[in-house]
Amino acid sequence: MFQFRLDGSSGVPPYLQIVHQVRQALLLGYLRTGDQLPTVKEVVASLAINPNTVVKAYRQLENEGMVTARPGQGTFITASIEPVAPGPYARLRRSLEQWVRDAYASGLDDETVTAMFATIRNELRAEGVA
Repeated sequence: MFQFRLDGSSGVPPYLQIVHQVRQALLLGYLRTGDQLPTVKEVVASLAINPNTVVKAYRQLENEGMVTARPGQGTFITASIEPVAPGPYARLRRSLEQWVRDAYASGLDDETVTAMFATIRNELRAEGVA
């Protein structure tokens, strides 16, 4: 079963963290059409958050056409996003993991690593690379 994680220091509202995790899981192939998301009750129990937060996230996912709620059965993935190819994904993940390890070893904190990543991504977008 898919598990959500929340980062209280990220500044991102919990419901959006749930939405982003579902999108990312679809892109990376961890979730596929027909898979069931954890019930609201299961998410509340595992994350100790307000049920309305989970309902809000699932409602947004449903409005975006990514999931369908089936009364009495649960919430199921209905979107099909072409996941990243396994070969390039594995290679790029190893490379990124090493970069992050090097950044932490150099004394950078989470906020600086995130800022560097966002800055480079934005610069590449401005150049038309992304």
